[in-house]
Amino acid sequence: MNGIFITIEGPDGAGKTSVINELYPRLQLMAKKGIVKTREPGGVAISEKIRQIILDPKHAEMDERTEALLYAAARRQHLVEVILPALNAGKIVICDRFVDSSLAYQGAGRRIGVNEIAEINEFATEGTTPDFTLYLDVDSDTGLRRIQQHRSHQVDRLDSEGLEFHQRVRHAYLKLAEENPVRIHRVDARMSLQEVVEASYSAIVEAYPQYF
Repeated sequence: MNGIFITIEGPDGAGKTSVINELYPRLQLMAKKGIVKTREPGGVAISEKIRQIILDPKHAEMDERTEALLYAAARRQHLVEVILPALNAGKIVICDRFVDSSLAYQGAGRRIGVNEIAEINEFATEGTTPDFTLYLDVDSDTGLRRIQQHRSHQVDRLDSEGLEFHQRVRHAYLKLAEENPVRIHRVDARMSLQEVVEASYSAIVEAYPQYF
């Protein structure tokens, strides 16, 4: 693969979507190769349908392992339809969430176990790993407060989990960042949107000057 695979991760309320929407046009202007923006769960028709099932607040009875398997299934389809073809064509892929999300949310948040979730996703991705990950870090209290203030009308099944669930998710992310210091770059998402975008942009361009 000649392209680079960049993922953006973070707990709920970190502002990932807003950051990506600001960041992507800037990277697009500077990129020396084609650049693709996508998201998980979703990115392709089948995966978007799975996303609707997973995040629907009406599906409160969903088993934790069912949830984990659905995420892995959506990821597999997205990988073979979008991510791998783009990377094989030498493009830059910017993806909103990937395996790290499952490790944090299902592995730690749902208490299934990080190793167990890693095994499911090893099968789904055949070992595909991002080259570089931006982790937008925010404490759980701030993240949940932002959700209530800015998107209370579209709270999904995971957003509505309690504080302890979100704290477990964040702690798992911090551990992943500690264990993968070369791949994962932490950005303080408590800063203003423009400051987070600037820090994220600088981190990517400094990591891959040959591409920008």
